[in-house]
Amino acid sequence: MREYLPLLFVGAVVGVFSLIFLLAWWWDRHRKTVPDFDRHIPDGEIIRRLAKYALPYKKEFLLVLVIMLASIAYDLASPLIVGRIEELIKNRFEPSALLRWVALYAGILIVSMVCTYFQAIILQKTGQKILSALRENLFTHIEGLSHDQLNQIPVGKLVTRVTNDTNAISMMFTNILVNMVKNAFIVVGVLAAMLMLNYALTLMILCFVPFLVLFTVIFRTFTRKVHRVVKDRTTDINTFLSENLSGIKITQIFNQEDRKLSEFLAKSEALRWAKQNQTFVFGIFRPMVYMLYISSVLCLLYLGGKGYIQDTVFLGQAMTSGTIVSFYLYISKFFNPIQTLAEQFNQLQSAFASAEKIFTVLDMEPEVVDEPDAIELDSLRGEIEFRNVWFAYKPDEWVLKGVSFHVDPRQTVAFVGATGSGKTTILSLICRNYDIQKGQILIDGIDIRRIKISSLRRRFGQMLQDVFLFSGTIRSNIVLREEGFTDQEIWDACRYVNADSFISKMDRGLDEEVRERGGNFSAGQRQLLSFVRTILHRPDVMILDEATANIDTETELLIQDSLEKMRNIGTMLIVAHRLSTIQHADQIIVLSHGEILERGTHQELLAQKGRYFQLYTLQFNRQKLLGA
Repeated sequence: MREYLPLLFVGAVVGVFSLIFLLAWWWDRHRKTVPDFDRHIPDGEIIRRLAKYALPYKKEFLLVLVIMLASIAYDLASPLIVGRIEELIKNRFEPSALLRWVALYAGILIVSMVCTYFQAIILQKTGQKILSALRENLFTHIEGLSHDQLNQIPVGKLVTRVTNDTNAISMMFTNILVNMVKNAFIVVGVLAAMLMLNYALTLMILCFVPFLVLFTVIFRTFTRKVHRVVKDRTTDINTFLSENLSGIKITQIFNQEDRKLSEFLAKSEALRWAKQNQTFVFGIFRPMVYMLYISSVLCLLYLGGKGYIQDTVFLGQAMTSGTIVSFYLYISKFFNPIQTLAEQFNQLQSAFASAEKIFTVLDMEPEVVDEPDAIELDSLRGEIEFRNVWFAYKPDEWVLKGVSFHVDPRQTVAFVGATGSGKTTILSLICRNYDIQKGQILIDGIDIRRIKISSLRRRFGQMLQDVFLFSGTIRSNIVLREEGFTDQEIWDACRYVNADSFISKMDRGLDEEVRERGGNFSAGQRQLLSFVRTILHRPDVMILDEATANIDTETELLIQDSLEKMRNIGTMLIVAHRLSTIQHADQIIVLSHGEILERGTHQELLAQKGRYFQLYTLQFNRQKLLGA
């Protein structure tokens, strides 16, 4: 009995660590945790949905599987060859036999290396194709979300979904899954080889497997939580950076750098703690697996060495030096893949956490969609009618209350009212950026819900107060993605709105660089560029939402002539606080708290001496005072 005391000691050490792991797992299950860190989508569902992206490349994955099976021949055969060489040296040494075994070893190694190379190349190409398809699908889905849904999601969060999270999934296809399968084959193959070589020693090694399974299951419970926390903290810091770098000028104006720095440090510290916990969890698990590996080696050397030296048997099987050497190498090849599997499981949980966040976005059903029988429009006459329209951004907080009006084709209609009266909302509803709750909106007598959204918006030209310019050139910002516009057509549009005066002074003209968000242009210049691209695309209905707000008085006078010419293009809808810009409108609608107070021409409304008269008189007196 005393000769087995070392084995009992090893078993006691492993048992103590197992008990500690079980207590930690029990404590974690019964303590209060943050619900948001629990996985909402099961792993099986995530795998099923990801498999749809991999299915078109099943031939490539099948080829990788075949190559992989060839590459693991080295892992299975090399211990046997080394053991045979050891026996050869110990018994009757023959140089020619030694060279044959060494050549066989080298040949198997070369085949394995070549197979591994081609496996990596195929996987990387296939993985990038899958990644591109997933990113395209995600980006297209985001483009289809309504304005209300996009307003609820921080830009930084969407950027993280399209970049960081998709990269994690790419690693799963190019590395994690295939290597997990490869390591699983190696474990099974090594186990089979050990059983054939010496089943008694194999049974001894298998005594450690239940503990290995226990450690892995407990580790899985902890690692999925810490990965979710890391992903959330990464999203938080990306969202913070996206927002605050865009608004850094405001931070500098109000001298809030220190406060923003402290907020950034707090989020950075939260991410550091999350990553530290992740490292801590994995830093405990891998040494535990290594402890099991060392324990099995110690048992092998004790039992095998004892049996070989004393010329005894273990469970009826004799021990040879070659068997001990082969088993020593096999134990390494048995536990190393398991250790690698643990590391890859760590990465797999990261990929699953990323996939869940991506699918959360993909599962968002767009609120504004085409009807099944929606039609295409080749052109619009520009007749617009609101019939008892009610609309609210939030339930029961009505922004429009029973609004009804009619706009004839090629008519210019202006909307006037205080901030929050519903002017911009009306323009957004016409373009179907939102869907109304009650009533009906008609374009050329057709309910806009029966028109395809892309077809409807293609017929509108929108000139907004907050002009967005993309990085690129003046030309690319004017033509956008459309092709077929000549330089002459672009310059004609520029002259039409008097934008040629500043573009022609640029060193590179239409090819002048536009930096991020058009930061190298003045507000007035950006507004003029928005006028140019609207005119160039020849819309049937033009929308101007405070489009002259950022233009100086001199430029405004130039644009008044352009607006008069633009009235001949099609129907024009204008929202303006400067009443001087809408005096020639065919109809002016005065709004207050989502209801229409007055309507008529400029002179008719002045004659009524109502709300419009008050607004006009107030602005006239203010301008007169400023002029004095």
